[in-house]
Amino acid sequence: MNFTKISVTIQSALMQELSLHPGIMTIIQTLSVHGGRVLLVGGGVRDLLLGNQCKDLDIEIHGLSAEAVQETLARFGMLFVVGKSFGVFRIDGFDVDWSLPRSDSFGRKPTVVVDPHMSLKQAFRRRDLTINAMGIDLVTYELIDPFNGFEDLKRKLLRCTDPTLFVEDPLRFYRVMQFIGRFGMHPDDELNRICATMDITSISVERIEVEFQKLLLRSAQPSSGIAWLAAIGRIEAVLPELAATRGVEQDPRWHPEGDVFTHSLQALDAAVVYSYDDLQRTLALRYAALCHDLGKVSTTVRGLDGSITSYGHETAGVPLAKRLLARIMRNKELIDLVALLVRHHMAPGQFVSNGAKPRAYKRLAHALYPQATLALLADLACADACGRNAAGAAPLKSCPAIEQFRVQAAKAQVIHAPEEPILKGRDLLDRVSPGPELGKLLDRAYQLQVELGIVDKQELLKRILG
Repeated sequence: MNFTKISVTIQSALMQELSLHPGIMTIIQTLSVHGGRVLLVGGGVRDLLLGNQCKDLDIEIHGLSAEAVQETLARFGMLFVVGKSFGVFRIDGFDVDWSLPRSDSFGRKPTVVVDPHMSLKQAFRRRDLTINAMGIDLVTYELIDPFNGFEDLKRKLLRCTDPTLFVEDPLRFYRVMQFIGRFGMHPDDELNRICATMDITSISVERIEVEFQKLLLRSAQPSSGIAWLAAIGRIEAVLPELAATRGVEQDPRWHPEGDVFTHSLQALDAAVVYSYDDLQRTLALRYAALCHDLGKVSTTVRGLDGSITSYGHETAGVPLAKRLLARIMRNKELIDLVALLVRHHMAPGQFVSNGAKPRAYKRLAHALYPQATLALLADLACADACGRNAAGAAPLKSCPAIEQFRVQAAKAQVIHAPEEPILKGRDLLDRVSPGPELGKLLDRAYQLQVELGIVDKQELLKRILG
C-alpha cells in the first residue's frame, strides 16, 4: 500500500476546489472526529494529479456505518439518499457525492455490498483502472495508491486493477477508448487482450453514446480512441461502416495520406479546432468529419488509366452515416444533421473550383436551413481538406481553398443564414387559402428571388400569380 504526501501544488489546487463548496471542510472534520476516514476518490484524484480541473467531488467515508454517516451528514442540510443500498448520499446545496466503501457485481442480477470496514485496497479494487483507483485523505492530505496509479499516470499507461472485475461491466471497454483520446494514454498488453475479447453486447446505446461524446468533445486527438478499436480488432463490431473504409484507395494526387480510413481519422482530428456554443453542432461537425467519406466504399473505382474516382460518394454515404450513428446514439436530430452535412460536404470545394455565382451560395444556404449553415459546412470542408497529411497522422493546419468559399458566402450575405424571403405567407392570404398550393407559390417566389435577384414584392406577386 502506497501512502505519500501530496505536493504543495496539488494540495493548493485541492483546497481551491473544496473552497467552491462553503462548509465542506466542517463536514469533513466532523466525520473525522466521529472516527471516519474521509477520502476524495476516483476521477477527481486523477484530474488533480494531471493538473486538470477537478470536476467531480466523490468523497468516500471509511470506518463509519451507513447510519452514522447518514446521521452526521443530516446535520448539515436536507439529506438525499441516492441509493441506500449503494451507500451514496447527497446534501442539499452541495454538488458532492458522499459514499461508503462497497463491492459491486454486474450482470443480469447486479448486487452491491456496502462494508464501511473494507480495506482500502479492496475498496479501490472495484475501480476500473489504476489511474482511477487512488484516494486523497482530506485530513492528512496523503495520497493512497494501492495499485501504483500515480506511476501509471506519469507513464501514460492504462492498466486494470482486477481483470476479473473489469470484464463484468462492458462500459469499461468504452471508457478505455475515450481515456486513450482524452489523456493521450495507452493500454498495457494485458488490458488490450482483455478488451479484444470481452463481451460488450449487453451495454445500452445510451451508455455508449456518453462515452463517444466524451471521446469527441474532450480529446485533442479523438482519432487515437478510434484507431485503438481497429488495433485490437473490435472496430468491425463497434463501427463496421467505418471499418469497411480500411484499404479503400484514394487518388494520391488529392489524398497523399493513404486510404479512406486514414483520411477519416485525420479529418476527425482536424475538426477538433472548431467548437460552438451549440454543443449539438460541435458534435455534428466531429461526427460528420468521421463519417463524411463512408460512401467511398461502394463508389470507388479505378479507371483504365489508373485514376481513382468516387463519384456520388457524398450521396451514398448518407444511409451509411445514419446506420453507424444509430448504433452509438439515440439523438435523431443529431443523426439527421450529420447526414445533411455528409450529403453536402463536397459543395464548398466544388463551388470554389467552378467559380459558383452568389445565387448558388444562396440556394445551398437555403437547402441547409434551419439545421445547418454555410459556416458549419465550410468548417467540415476545411477538416476534410486538412485530413490529407502524407507526412504523419497529424492533420494539416490550413485550407486556403475553403477560405475562398467563406469569403464568397459572406459576400452573398448567407454565411450564417439564408437570404430572408421577400414574399411571406401573409402577403398571399387574401388571394390563396393556407395549404399546399400556398407553399408551392412561396417556394416559387423564393426561387425567383434567389435565381433572378428579384427583390420587389409586387414583381414577385406578379410573376407567381400571372
